[in-house]
Amino acid sequence: MSLDDLQASCVNVEAVSLVVAWFGDDLRCGVCQLKPGVDQAAKNTSPSAWRVAGLNRAEAQLISASSGSPAYGGTPSDASVLRAIADAKLRGLKIIFNPFALMDIPAGNSLPDPYGGTLQAAYPWRGRITCNPAPGLPGTPDKTAAAAIQVASFVGTALPSHFSISGGEVVYSGPIEWSLRRLVLHYAKLCALAGGVDGFLIGSEFRGLSQVRSAAGSFPFVDALVTLAADAKSLLPGAKISYAADWSEYSGYRPTDGSNDLYFHLDPLWTSSDIDFVGIDNYLPLSDWRDGTQHLDRLAGVASIKDLAYLKAGNASGEYYDWFYASDTARETQTRTAITDGAYGKPWVFRVKDIKSWWTNQHHNRPGGVESVAPTAWTPQSKPIWFTELGCAAVDKGSNQPNAFADAKSSENLLPHYSSGRRDDLMQQRYLRAMAEYWSASGAHNPVSSVYGAKMVDASRSFFWAWDARPWPAFPALRDVWADGENHARGHWLNGRIGAVPVEEVAASVCAEYGLPGTVSEGVEGLIDGFAIDRPMSGRQALETLIETFAADVVEANGALVFRSRNRGS
Repeated sequence: MSLDDLQASCVNVEAVSLVVAWFGDDLRCGVCQLKPGVDQAAKNTSPSAWRVAGLNRAEAQLISASSGSPAYGGTPSDASVLRAIADAKLRGLKIIFNPFALMDIPAGNSLPDPYGGTLQAAYPWRGRITCNPAPGLPGTPDKTAAAAIQVASFVGTALPSHFSISGGEVVYSGPIEWSLRRLVLHYAKLCALAGGVDGFLIGSEFRGLSQVRSAAGSFPFVDALVTLAADAKSLLPGAKISYAADWSEYSGYRPTDGSNDLYFHLDPLWTSSDIDFVGIDNYLPLSDWRDGTQHLDRLAGVASIKDLAYLKAGNASGEYYDWFYASDTARETQTRTAITDGAYGKPWVFRVKDIKSWWTNQHHNRPGGVESVAPTAWTPQSKPIWFTELGCAAVDKGSNQPNAFADAKSSENLLPHYSSGRRDDLMQQRYLRAMAEYWSASGAHNPVSSVYGAKMVDASRSFFWAWDARPWPAFPALRDVWADGENHARGHWLNGRIGAVPVEEVAASVCAEYGLPGTVSEGVEGLIDGFAIDRPMSGRQALETLIETFAADVVEANGALVFRSRNRGS
């Protein structure tokens, strides 16, 4: 049913990223386990009983409760994953499989905090998993062999040979462990059982792990990912394999310890022969908007945060490209510090938004701030970039901070910078449209590789976050079944709103239907789920509903009907 809705709402959809989660139980990588989880200890399911990785429901991790309800939905059964893959294939959809980690660490836990707090934060981001104590804190094992031991415990020792097929299920015969390798290789084998998939991720956004060092320039988790990519490729030789790096992780590591170190720490992974593309979960901001008329972007002549040209331009300008805020106070006063590189004249090494320069240049590490003579193994333009996640919350000023999401139970609960918290579906739609149109267009901003003959960013493999497999409108309406339903209104979900049409497009369609002049919109903003002309009426009558609903005035100028917001300029 969910795929029916997806294809009805997005008629040109070509590929889906199938996200299936296990649950982490600790931010200390040396003791963290990743296990399949269930939301209820007893539940009747059809057409088959729940089983994942050899566990039945009674043996699985029971997900913790928040406010009396399960904090998350459970891991889908292996049988249901096989059915989902088969269904997507029948529909002609390409499938990228995304083994995922969610952190089931409830409030009031008794776990020591690797970041120095009293207890571990509630329901945190997986990117917080790190060594214990974390880098930069007293007693940290970072930059010692002890860090590699902790990382190895999280990664595990499961091998491809430990996974086989028996009775239509994946069977595991390796060491008793609930590790990253067991998670990833289990699903690689399951995808092979399903007849293969088009792409497969070996993990995503483990930023806190990828930055842990066993020596000054050694990153054991990255080395482990290189090995894991080869093992996944051995099980899925026909699939495109990669890792989905966080937007703040993909381009390099710049520790804040005063060392001035700069390492292109993921380059051993990106250059591996078993990695087919550079995966980036892209939640980079496109705007720096405030209320009122006296903030810098408004003073520069931009009338609205939803101006499509403004948002498109933000892909290669603004925060994380031209400048940064050195502190919260600087952000409040809009005191912008230019991103420069006085030592070597390569400011792009500090610009996480400058994807093009990162892709087109050789990479030189800078231990202690001194550039190494020899480059890393990265070959410029050698591999395409996929945006393995791309999204923005449907909330006021969402494009200021697209990675922010509202979830009251989580320590990551956050509204975008200067957001009122008001639901804003149009904000989400404009952000996604700006990203899609910018990266789909040909031009110098998205050059064609001299190595493989295609664009730098493969926009056909940009995956908007997120389409929920739970059927709309049962989700989010049934709050007694799904506790996270309350997060939908201001969240990243696309279900129930991606098919809405901007008011200016509806007005243009009405005018075309009646043979009226073309339209120009000046500040009229909003989305319409549906519009019906249910009886004979004039074009003016048909437009009156739009005019009144969206507080617009209509005047004729230069042969066009101008729809002008009565709130324009406020």
